[in-house]
Amino acid sequence: MEDVFSPLRSVCPSLCMWKLLPEGNIASGKTTCLEYFSKTSDIEVLTEPVSKWRNVQGCNPLGLMYQDPSRWGLTLQTYVQLTMLDRHVLPMSTPVRMMERSIYSAKYIFAENLYKSGKMPEVDFAVLSEWFEWIIKNIAIPVDLIVYLQTSPQTCYERLKQRCREEEKVIPLEYLESIHNLYEDWLIHHKSFEVPAPVLVIPADHDLKKMLHQYEENREKILMAHC
Repeated sequence: MEDVFSPLRSVCPSLCMWKLLPEGNIASGKTTCLEYFSKTSDIEVLTEPVSKWRNVQGCNPLGLMYQDPSRWGLTLQTYVQLTMLDRHVLPMSTPVRMMERSIYSAKYIFAENLYKSGKMPEVDFAVLSEWFEWIIKNIAIPVDLIVYLQTSPQTCYERLKQRCREEEKVIPLEYLESIHNLYEDWLIHHKSFEVPAPVLVIPADHDLKKMLHQYEENREKILMAHC
């Protein structure tokens, strides 16, 4: 039987497993990053389970959260935490897995933003936080590299308007600025929460051609840094 892992075995004879996370603001270019490496590399790619967040027994908790975050923030973030955990613990089908965002950013960025903006009650945040802490202490969630697509809020806002996703039509620039600041405090300034892995920062305000060039330039750092 053909060894599907043979290309990586030649570089990594021990076949070490490598888990990396593209992280960044809404419309920072994570999908483009995932698509590029999935088409040009023999890796496993896991996108955010957005389709699940849009349909829970016929209801759309993602859309409801954007419409009324105070009412639906805990509902959505609890489900996001569950579905992201499911992504993390799935058995790997290749030596390298690239996973869009993580259980860490779900808590440290998006739940934190709801709470800090006054749109998640303190008791809701406390319950969500206790669940998160239990998961981190009791379930192994290894991460080897975070690829931070560092994008200005204004660029993200312009991209949002161009792609016209239904739930995102209500997102103001101020929301993107808040998310950006939380990412910067976490991954750049190390002012908020522990970072679970080394961070590779890729400036992502550029057009598609420039971004693809940057991904290729950083290919070895992203895919082979564990060898």
